[in-house]
Amino acid sequence: MATSVVLVVAILTATSTVEASGDVSSGARSTRVRRQTGELRQEIPAQFNQIYQGSVFNGTEDIYRYSYMQNESSPRAIRVEVKSQGASEDYPLLFVVRQQRGILSWQVPLMIRGIYGYDKVSRTLCPMDHLQTGVKDERETVYLEVSAASPAALNYRVNATILTDFSLSTGQSRNFLVSPSQPQYYAYKMPPDLDMVVVKVSSPSNLCAVFSLQPIKCPVYDLDRNIEFVGIYQTFMKKAAITVQKSYFPNGEFYVVVVVKATDSDCTGEMETIQPANPSDEAFEMRRVKEVTVVVGPSITDSQYVTAVFVGILVFVLFYVVTFMVLFIQWIRQRNAELEGLAPRPEEQGGFQITQPATNAEAPINAQRTEPNYGATATDPYSMGEQPIETKPGIPPTDQPNGPPMPTNPPPPRPAQSKSYPKPPMVHTLSDSSMEDDIDMLDDADEDKDIYRTKTFLYVADLARKDHRHLSQKYNLYSWNLLTISVFYALPVIQLVITYQKMLNTTGNEDICYYNFFCAQPAGDLTAFNNVYSNIGYIMLGVLILILVYRRDYTHQKKVDAGDRYAIDYGIPKHFGLFYAIGIALVMEGVMSGCYHVCPNYSNFQFDTSFMYIIGGLGMLKLYQTRHPDINANAYAAYASLAIVIFVAVIGVVFGTPYFWAIFTVVYVLAILALTAQVYYMGRWRLDMGIFHRMYLLIRTDCLQCSKPMYWDRFVLLLVGNIINWSLALFGAVGQPDDFASFMLAIFIINFLLYFVFYIVMKLRSGERILWVTVGLIIITLICWTLALSFFFKGVTTWEKTPAQSRLDNKACVLMGFYDDHDIWHFMSAISMFCSFLVLLMLDDDLDYTPRDKIPVF
Repeated sequence: MATSVVLVVAILTATSTVEASGDVSSGARSTRVRRQTGELRQEIPAQFNQIYQGSVFNGTEDIYRYSYMQNESSPRAIRVEVKSQGASEDYPLLFVVRQQRGILSWQVPLMIRGIYGYDKVSRTLCPMDHLQTGVKDERETVYLEVSAASPAALNYRVNATILTDFSLSTGQSRNFLVSPSQPQYYAYKMPPDLDMVVVKVSSPSNLCAVFSLQPIKCPVYDLDRNIEFVGIYQTFMKKAAITVQKSYFPNGEFYVVVVVKATDSDCTGEMETIQPANPSDEAFEMRRVKEVTVVVGPSITDSQYVTAVFVGILVFVLFYVVTFMVLFIQWIRQRNAELEGLAPRPEEQGGFQITQPATNAEAPINAQRTEPNYGATATDPYSMGEQPIETKPGIPPTDQPNGPPMPTNPPPPRPAQSKSYPKPPMVHTLSDSSMEDDIDMLDDADEDKDIYRTKTFLYVADLARKDHRHLSQKYNLYSWNLLTISVFYALPVIQLVITYQKMLNTTGNEDICYYNFFCAQPAGDLTAFNNVYSNIGYIMLGVLILILVYRRDYTHQKKVDAGDRYAIDYGIPKHFGLFYAIGIALVMEGVMSGCYHVCPNYSNFQFDTSFMYIIGGLGMLKLYQTRHPDINANAYAAYASLAIVIFVAVIGVVFGTPYFWAIFTVVYVLAILALTAQVYYMGRWRLDMGIFHRMYLLIRTDCLQCSKPMYWDRFVLLLVGNIINWSLALFGAVGQPDDFASFMLAIFIINFLLYFVFYIVMKLRSGERILWVTVGLIIITLICWTLALSFFFKGVTTWEKTPAQSRLDNKACVLMGFYDDHDIWHFMSAISMFCSFLVLLMLDDDLDYTPRDKIPVF
């Protein structure tokens, strides 16, 4: 009796309840389902595209039976829309769909992340995968069950429609609306002539959404809480793209699934204030509705793929061909000159020159010497000073193949018994190690250094007094130490990035890596092979630099062994250890940049920049070593300093707080001041307890009592350098740029360019020449760097932002349908670095026949 009373009350309540406004589907007919008295479970034969209104309460259930004919040639899917404004989180409406191969269920209100409740839900039912099983046309029956545990009747509306446009076609776009409670997905099958396609989604809205590709099987995971369970997925705001190979999905078939997130925090990285939804507030649901366009287009063909890869390597093979042709021509000319007993005179080599070279009575920079010992000190003619040249019979001294005319006042002839050039004697020191730093290979090291290095005008002979063999061994440590560093650094890096790539392939989470997804060309397990492969230029040109340096080293050593005086005592001292290190660093930059681009992200950014710091540091050291061979830093100190720089770069990226910037600015300024003192006094500045007294004397003598600095040229360089570096420090402290790693790299590049420009200017002011070949290389280098930087600043990704925000910068391929702007940056920067190092290698070739006591130091 009590049960009957409850049923009657519930039915009367359901009948008198005000119906919800608006149809679930526009144009659909509406039918009210009325329950017979005492009937707890009723089955209603239903038709598609017709709205059914009903009510259920605790103990009752409505079952809608839909039947349709499954078409083998044209797959169709059913989409069910339900709505109820009376249901609540405590007493929700439960909807269960039973199909031949599975069950799909949800509730209304649909709770997203346990907070946001949506009273309108639309779901696409998983269609029978007849394309894989080969099932013929047959009738399919679908049951939709509606129930509730509420003591009061809950009204609802339900409508089911057949999606006749469920399949996507290649090259055709599809527009639709999605929301957190109304996800959408469509099926796509690759045609037989395609092995790879690019699926792109776009939207005018900035709402955060998830875009997924899933295999053709049930169930389809299309809600915020489960869309990441299978397949490949990305978060996106306005655009996204996934390149997929046919082998990734069986038969090249997959679903394209899109759902909107309940909040934008996953795309913006910012926490949002959670506002629970009011079920009667329809404007709440409309705020999270996103218009999306999906298009599946073909990727490049296999022939285009292979052509792009071949052209990429062919460009750098041409560098080898041109280089070897030039070397072969030089060898032919040199061989002919030796056969004829003639060699080109130095003045016949040509070059760019703005002033005449300084004479013996002139200072290097337009200043007269006031004391004879302001130049290089006199030395024994058979050690480091003027030494005789053995002439060939019948050939005047001015036409000797070994170089230029004989000096005006040649030293006495060499004793007859000395048939070969004597090697410098071994110098014994307190240490048996030849890799000295503080202890020079001089008998009275400290006194001698003060005499030679603190003169007003210095010449290369003053700073090339150490034994050449010991210095060569010292500088060779740069290359050997760098090889050791590279091996220990590269092995764990390779292991880590392979793990990243495997993780991406296993989980399908493409938010792990910051690719340019609109130009990501996969190969095997690599998602963006083009970004990895484009680093081949660094490797190939780095090896070519090593070959050229080895050729010069071999030729020079051959001349030294033959007793060639010009190879021993003339020109800039030849030490190739730093050049070998630069070549190795360029090769390793290609390796490490390739590793970084396997999976570029916030966690491994330092892989791409570490060797850039090393290249910049080695370049500055080499330029400084050119005219300061005795006082350049050793390998241990140099690499330790670079390690500190890399460490600071990592700290700056991870903990870039205002406190960090304050500490960094102070340390940066102090380091600049210490380096300034070290350079200004040619290594004779000591950081000890007497530093304050020396600073007082410096200010008293050099600043207060002198009308101009003692070392004017160094003063100008260091003044400009300090202004620029203090400006950079101020910019960093005030602006606090997000990309601290690039900021540090900019410091290295700017200082290197500053020193290089200063070197060129001082070289020309000293009356020296720059050979036309070197001038041409400088022009080519400037053009290449300009083009490279123009592509670099275009930017196609940025790991400082979230993956979804980074995709806003993604761009289509710009070269051969295979390479993007960043790939071209790799190509052009590799060429630019190669030309830059060639300039360093050839910059002082005009001095090969100039005595070292006439080559100024600056």
